[in-house]
Amino acid sequence: MKLNIIGVFITLLSLNYVQAQENYDTAKIPAELLKNSTIVVRNEEQTFTVKSQSSAVKSYKKAITILSKNGEDYAVMSEAYDNLSSLYNIKATMYDSKGVKIKSYKSTDFKDQSISSSGNMYDSYRLKRLVFLNPVYPYTIEYSYEKSYNGFLGYPEWGPVSSYDCAVEKSSYILQLPQDVTFRYLKSAGLKTDSVLAGNKLTYTWKCENIPSFEYEPMSTGLQNITPWVMASPDKFEYDNSKGSVDNWKNLGLWVYQLSADVQTLPETTKATVKTLVAAAKTDKEKIAILYRYLQSNTRYVNISLGIGGFKPIAAQKVANVNYGDCKALSNYMKTLLAEAGIKSNLVVLGADMPSLKKDFSSFGQANHMILCIPSNTDTTWLECTSQYKPVGFLGSSTANKTVLLITEAGGQLVKTPVYRPEDNYQNRVTSVLLSEEGNAEIKINTLFGSAQYDDNLNMMLIEPTDQRKSLMNRMDVPNMEILSATFTQPDKGKPELEEHLLLKSSQMMSQGGDKLFLTLNLLNRKESVPRKVENRKTSFALPYGFKDMDEISYTLPKGYKVEFVPKDILLESEFGKYTANITVKDNTIIYKRTQLINSNTYGPEKYKSLVDFYKKIYLADKQKAILAKVN
Repeated sequence: MKLNIIGVFITLLSLNYVQAQENYDTAKIPAELLKNSTIVVRNEEQTFTVKSQSSAVKSYKKAITILSKNGEDYAVMSEAYDNLSSLYNIKATMYDSKGVKIKSYKSTDFKDQSISSSGNMYDSYRLKRLVFLNPVYPYTIEYSYEKSYNGFLGYPEWGPVSSYDCAVEKSSYILQLPQDVTFRYLKSAGLKTDSVLAGNKLTYTWKCENIPSFEYEPMSTGLQNITPWVMASPDKFEYDNSKGSVDNWKNLGLWVYQLSADVQTLPETTKATVKTLVAAAKTDKEKIAILYRYLQSNTRYVNISLGIGGFKPIAAQKVANVNYGDCKALSNYMKTLLAEAGIKSNLVVLGADMPSLKKDFSSFGQANHMILCIPSNTDTTWLECTSQYKPVGFLGSSTANKTVLLITEAGGQLVKTPVYRPEDNYQNRVTSVLLSEEGNAEIKINTLFGSAQYDDNLNMMLIEPTDQRKSLMNRMDVPNMEILSATFTQPDKGKPELEEHLLLKSSQMMSQGGDKLFLTLNLLNRKESVPRKVENRKTSFALPYGFKDMDEISYTLPKGYKVEFVPKDILLESEFGKYTANITVKDNTIIYKRTQLINSNTYGPEKYKSLVDFYKKIYLADKQKAILAKVN
C-alpha cells in the first residue's frame, strides 16, 4: 500500500514536471519566435467581466521568457490600484530554461508602493510590484492576479506586442458583460472577433498566436498598424458617485463640463485683483496676456488624482488661496479669471505626447491633459496653464497639431490645435570665428530658437550654470572646447523665443597637411549620422515636428594664409525638405551659410529609402572642408 502511494506521488510529480516542460521549456519555443527577440510572451490571458456599470473584475495571467540580459526590464510584475479598486490572489513563479520551477513568491515579496512622483501632492494610486532576479538566462516568469473595480470609466485595452523585440506565442482578451450593457470596440485590421451569447451574458474574444519579433525601425510611428490590438469602452459608466455617457464625444464632454460647472467662483479679493489688473487694458487680447502672466507668477503645478478628483478640478476659490493645482485646476482657475474680466473660454481635453483623439471612437483612455481655449473667429488663443514660462497663445510640440475635445455647455466638440510650420520652429544662428595659424580659434555664437525649438531648449534657461555647461559640452562637437561664457534669455515673454549667447575657445580647430590647413566649414550644426537602412520596412515613419535651421559662420583667416579652395554651392531638394550650403570669400574672410528645412509629415514605409538617401547627402555636405595655404 505504501509503495502504491509513493508510486502515485512520483507519477504526479512527473506529470507536473511534464506539464511545466510543455508550458515553459524554452526548447519548445518555435525558432521563428526567437529571431531578433529579447523576450517571448509564452501565454497571456486577460478576462474582464462586467457585472454592472460600476462593478467589474479583471483576471490576468502572463508568462514571459526572458532570453537574455537585454530583457531584464521585462522581468517585472506591476499593477496599479486606487481607492475604487483592489488587487487580490496575486501569485508569481519563476522557472528555469527547462521549465522547472525555481521559486514561488509569497504575498510579502510584492512591494506595495505609492505611484506618486515629486509633482503629485494628492493621489490615491498605488502599485503592487515584484522584480524577478535571475542571473542565468533564459528563464521564465509567470504571474497572475485579480482586480475588482467599484466604479470605472473604461475597459482594459489589449496589445500583446509591447515592443519590437517582443515575440508572442499566444495571447487572448476576453470581455464578458450582461446583454443589456452596451459598449463599443475598435480593433486592428484583420483581427477576428468571436462573440457568444449564453443566457443574458455576452462574451467577446480576441486572440493571437505565434507573432514573431519585428526589426526596430527608426522614426517609426509605432507597431499599431502591424500588430493586433483592441480598444473597448462602455457607453455609460458610474464612477465615484458620478454617472455619465461616453457613447460619443459630445456626451463625454458634457460630463466633463458638468464636473467643473460648480467650481468657478473666486474670492472677493481675487475678483478685485482681476479688475485692477485689467483696468487699463484696451482689448481682450491685452487682458488675456495680463491674466495669463498673473496665473504664471502666482501658481505652480501639483498633480491631484483622488477618485473623481482625477477629472474634476479643485475649486477656483481654493486655487486662489493655496496657489497650486494640476492641469485641470489651473485651466479652470484661468477660465474663472477670464470670466471675471468678461472673457469667455473653454476647457480642452487632449492627449499630451499622445496621438490625436480618434474622431469616431470616444473613450477616456485617449487623453491625459487639459488646457484652455479662448475661441475667436479670427484669432483663437490657446493657453498651457501648467507652464510658468511659455508665452500666451503658445503650445509646445506635445499638444500642437492634434484633434482635441473642446468642452462646451452643449457638450464636447472635436477641434484642432494650432499647427506650427517648419518656418515657425526655427533656429537662427550667427557665428564668428577668429582663427590663428596654430589652429586655435575664438568663437562667438548668437542663436535664436523659435516655437518647438524654443520649447526644446527652454530648460537651458532654467537650470544651474554648471548644468548648462555640462549640457553644452555634451551637445557641441567643437574640438577641445572651452566655454568662456554662456547666457540664455527669453527677451520677450510674449514670444516663444529663446536667445543663446556663447563665447568659446578651441584648440586644434583645423587639421594640417604639409603647409596647408583644412577647415570643416559647418562647425556647429552638422548631421552626424544617417538613419540605418531597413530592408522591407513595415511601419510608417515621421519626425516629431518640422523645422528650419539657418546658420551663418564667418571665419577670419589666420595671418599668413589665403584661401586655396572652397567647395561649390550645394542645393538638395526632396519631399522631405530642402538643404542649401553657400560659401563666399571676401578679403581674409570665409562666409559659410547653411539652411536646412525639414517637413513634418507621416510617410509610408516605401519612402524610407528615399529619406535615408536625402539624409546621407546632407551628411556628406556637412563635412565639406575649405583648404588654406600659406602666402608665399
